[in-house]
Amino acid sequence: MTNRVVITGYGVTSAIGNTPEEFWESLKAGKTGIGPITHFDAEATGISVAAEVKNFPFDKYFEKKDARRMDLFSQYAVYASLDAMEMSGINEENTDYDRLGCIMASGIGGLEQSQKNSQALLKGPRKVTPLYVPLAIANMGAGNVALRTGARGTSRAEVTACAAGANAIGSAFREIKHGYADAMIAGGTEAAICELGIAGFANLTALSKNPDALTACRPFDKNRDGFVMGEGAGVLILESLEHAKARGANILAEIVGYGCTNDAFHMTTPSGTGAENAMKLALQEAEITPEQVDYINAHGTSTHANEETEAAAIHNVIGDKALVSSTKALHGHALGGTGGIEAVATLQSILNQYAPVNAGTTELDEGMTINVVLGEGKAANITYALSQDFGFGGHNAVLVFKKWEEN
Repeated sequence: MTNRVVITGYGVTSAIGNTPEEFWESLKAGKTGIGPITHFDAEATGISVAAEVKNFPFDKYFEKKDARRMDLFSQYAVYASLDAMEMSGINEENTDYDRLGCIMASGIGGLEQSQKNSQALLKGPRKVTPLYVPLAIANMGAGNVALRTGARGTSRAEVTACAAGANAIGSAFREIKHGYADAMIAGGTEAAICELGIAGFANLTALSKNPDALTACRPFDKNRDGFVMGEGAGVLILESLEHAKARGANILAEIVGYGCTNDAFHMTTPSGTGAENAMKLALQEAEITPEQVDYINAHGTSTHANEETEAAAIHNVIGDKALVSSTKALHGHALGGTGGIEAVATLQSILNQYAPVNAGTTELDEGMTINVVLGEGKAANITYALSQDFGFGGHNAVLVFKKWEEN
């Protein structure tokens, strides 16, 4: 026997909003959060724009000492998780916290801590902060969320580059489906907009050099030239249907499928075969046909290497009927956090029956036949939606969301 897995809460912090309401308003309006880099002087890197979190409401959940004990990626994870917990209504009176777990993804962890402490090391080993390791290691998003929420169940970090957030949600889905947990806090977080992060991706020639915030990120566009770094966190509260009903929770949607594969092909270039297989596995677990997919929140990084293979994979597996958009042109590419942020976007698309625009794109690349949402978002009947993310190392993760229905 397996459990149905439902979503009862979510939280987000991103370049386009720090509340579900702000986030959705930006998605619906196609309002980008991309702008000039302010975290540091980026002129020497040749990159001028990023999708930075703005007006992060630190005071809502944190004190000054927390800034010294938690890197920003952990702060983002804790903030989004506490908001999600509040929305869900989970507490120690209605939930066994030994069966409440947390799987939180990050592709890099505290990258700025590594940058700062490497610079400090040049002045001598004793200049490295004693808290460097617990500030920087990638599992501390999950660790800090557990510390702040009291979740004592299954707990780990997914570190699969840009697929990590989706992997975390998929892993949490399986924990509940197969009876190892009653509820899970799951998502992704990242804060890598620092000199080391931007320089590293810039020298890899992965980032857009376009200074125009409106066109720097244009997924599937003929003239795209690289991705735009983002940051933030997206978190879902997942529960077994039985547990959610028992405590009278407000059910938002359901997760019904998850596909996870590896290309086993190249360090940074996708093969396309792995993505296709992940999509097929997700549909198989969801027990739906390709024709039933109404909307796809694509990985869509605004790079040729990703989108040529992703568009072909969508065409080959799903066909060209489903609406497709990448929301990265609005909130940027938050690496390990992007799967969490895009899961929130996919959930909101179902809740609002609306497919967000694939912003920035004016002319599809030649040969692409998929149904990309251009110009403006579209009202749509969305029962099943995919959220998919693919990462360096060949990692592929695809989630199937379903509109909530009792039967």
